[in-house]
Amino acid sequence: MSLFVFRHHPEPSAKAPRIRGAMDAPVTPQNAGVLQLRFRMTTKDKGNALTRLVARRTMALATLAFAVTIPVIGCKSTPPPTPTSKPQQAQQVQALPRPSIPPPAFKVFHHDDSNFTLVTKDNASDEEIESLIWQLRDAAHARTFDKLKISQKLIDARKPIVWFHIYRGSKCASEKYAEGSPPCGGSYHGAGDYTYGGFTNHERDAGALLHDENHELQLWDPDTPYIAPS
Repeated sequence: MSLFVFRHHPEPSAKAPRIRGAMDAPVTPQNAGVLQLRFRMTTKDKGNALTRLVARRTMALATLAFAVTIPVIGCKSTPPPTPTSKPQQAQQVQALPRPSIPPPAFKVFHHDDSNFTLVTKDNASDEEIESLIWQLRDAAHARTFDKLKISQKLIDARKPIVWFHIYRGSKCASEKYAEGSPPCGGSYHGAGDYTYGGFTNHERDAGALLHDENHELQLWDPDTPYIAPS
C-alpha cells in the first residue's frame, strides 16, 4: 500500500524572508513603479491566492484519502461467498433377493478376537457364497453361532465389530494374517465378507459378494433392521 506525504507550505506573508528582503531592499527611482505594481498585485490577489491554496490542499487530501481507501478495500473486502454444492445423498443399496439354494459346507480356517477366516470348496458358486453370508447373518441375530462351530462367546464379546472373510479354497486364505509375502499377491482374494456390530448400533451388519477387491455387491442395506426369515 503506497503512502503519500504532503509537505505543508506556509502561505506567503509580509514576514516571509523573501518578501521582507524585497521590501527592505532600497528602491531605485526607476524601479519604484514596478515594485509598487507588484506589491499592489500581491495585495489585490491575496484572497484569490488563499482560495487557490485551500483548493489545492482539499484536492490533495481527497487524493490521499482515495489512494489509501483503495488498498484497504482490496485488503479487507470479503470475497463473494463460494456457492455451496448440495450435499450428496447417501447411495441407497437395493436389497437383493435371498438365494434359495443351501449354503456350502465351510470350516474355520483361522480366527482371533475380531476376525474369522472361513473356507468353502474351491468351486463354490456366487449364490452359494451369498447363502453362506445369509446363514452367518441369521446366526448373528439369533445367537446360534455355536451350531456352526463358531464361538458365540467370541461374537458376544466383539469390540464392537467382528469380521468374517470367506474364501473359495484355502490357497489364499492366509493372506490377511500370515507373515511374509501374501500367498496370492498383494490384492484381496476373498469371495465374500460379512461384518457384524458397530459403534452406535451393536446389531448393525453388512454382507457383500466380492468379484475382486474393487468390485463388490452389497446384499442388503446395512442400515435396514434385520428381519428373520419366516
